[in-house]
Amino acid sequence: MGIFKSDKSNLSSFQNAVENRRTIYNLEQEISISDKQLEEIIAHAIKHVPSSFNSQSTRIVLLLNDNNDKFWEIAKETLKNKMGADRDFQPTADKIDNFKHSYGTILFYEDEEVIEGLQNQMPNYAENFSIWSTQTNAMHQFAIWTALSTEGIGASLQHYNPLVDTAVTEAFDIPKNWNLMAQMPFGNIRQEAGEKSFNDVDARFLVRK
Repeated sequence: MGIFKSDKSNLSSFQNAVENRRTIYNLEQEISISDKQLEEIIAHAIKHVPSSFNSQSTRIVLLLNDNNDKFWEIAKETLKNKMGADRDFQPTADKIDNFKHSYGTILFYEDEEVIEGLQNQMPNYAENFSIWSTQTNAMHQFAIWTALSTEGIGASLQHYNPLVDTAVTEAFDIPKNWNLMAQMPFGNIRQEAGEKSFNDVDARFLVRK
């Protein structure tokens, strides 16, 4: 295994990548890299992003082409049925159609069998494994999101779970022990993100020496 030699340029590149990652809602239905490169980015995150007790509990499904459209149509139909005829559904439909106007969608899951296995092995930590699992999933989301951003690809993070879970599991033949955590539509950027405001860092960061 090689030893990574740190220098200012490496740190600057990483920090720039973190800073440039933004929530992008308006996407193109194309991307600047090949599907193979896209799969490599996701596979790299799956392999190298850390997890508590090396659980490796995160599971990912990549939806492209008609499957991307299918997911967002499921989301739209599910929400329409949930909201009922008495409410104006058009704003919600427009929002979902905007997510559908993307190159693809990444579904982030956690394998409940892995988590339950660890809970049984280490009952003293049982209540924490779900928390740690969520943290692991979030790191995968951030790693992939940031990597896509370095290629000029925009994305946002959505949470139509658990409303869509059953229909999506059936539609895409997802193992039933996989728990859907988030959805990430992505594509080349159609409209850049606006200015971002920041709370005072000093109010959020304590140093004790």
